[in-house]
Amino acid sequence: MISYSTDLSDLTEADLAGFFVGWPKPPTPAQHLAVLRGSYRVVIARSDGEVVGFANMISDGVLTAFIPWLEVRPSFQGQGVGTELMRRIVAEAGHMYSIDLACDDELRPFYERLGMIAFTGMGLRNRDAI
Repeated sequence: MISYSTDLSDLTEADLAGFFVGWPKPPTPAQHLAVLRGSYRVVIARSDGEVVGFANMISDGVLTAFIPWLEVRPSFQGQGVGTELMRRIVAEAGHMYSIDLACDDELRPFYERLGMIAFTGMGLRNRDAI
């Protein structure tokens, strides 16, 4: 059974090992924990106490928010965990004018099923920062 929580008080670096599969240079568990703790909102998915997924949001707290990360451990993908994490993180900021995210093209159908629309954007990536 999967449980969901916004409480990070007992989250440790050890809980976060094994995420970011396929990333060319993934964040360390220490960086990962710091990002989650510094986020505006976070939702964690657990199975028998093990963290199996998370979504985080950064925001001005008034009108705009950005969802930089949605990650689900590969063995839990395809079971609705990512959908539920997105549903909950968006509900946390339901009053916002805009909630944005960036994703690879192959993930667009997933986010479109959640009501998101594609638009053109720009960004910079400093891969040396990780």
